[in-house]
Amino acid sequence: MKKFLIPALICFVQNTFSQAVSPETEKAEILTVDPPAAIISEENKVYNTAGIDVTPQFPGGMNEFYKFIAQNYRIPKEKPVFVKGKVFASFTIEKDGSLADVKILKDIGFGTGDEALRVLKLCPKWNPGKLKGKEVRVFYAIPIVIN
Repeated sequence: MKKFLIPALICFVQNTFSQAVSPETEKAEILTVDPPAAIISEENKVYNTAGIDVTPQFPGGMNEFYKFIAQNYRIPKEKPVFVKGKVFASFTIEKDGSLADVKILKDIGFGTGDEALRVLKLCPKWNPGKLKGKEVRVFYAIPIVIN
């Protein structure tokens, strides 16, 4: 008899104290998303270069971009004689071609990252990326080689 009463008691307690979700409550939770907010977030979405139709281009191509960096990059004065390496930077190319959210991901020190940040902020506008014929924001990451 004890073997029968214990499982029955467990089932009774579980049913009594469990939380039931009615279909109306589930629908209310699903419908709480504000449609204009969803449209705004889709409008400001940042894409990766692999997920778009037309990738953003610096006017003249990437060779011109690296020439621009080489012409404007000033070697920091506190640099030791033998500093070589790469400074990794990331930024977002906006719909108008301007650069935003410029960040240095990896720096080799001695002020090289700060100088790379300064040069990227001077950068002229790019040709923006496109998805389905519409201009979109695109995340971009590049290495800057210091010799």
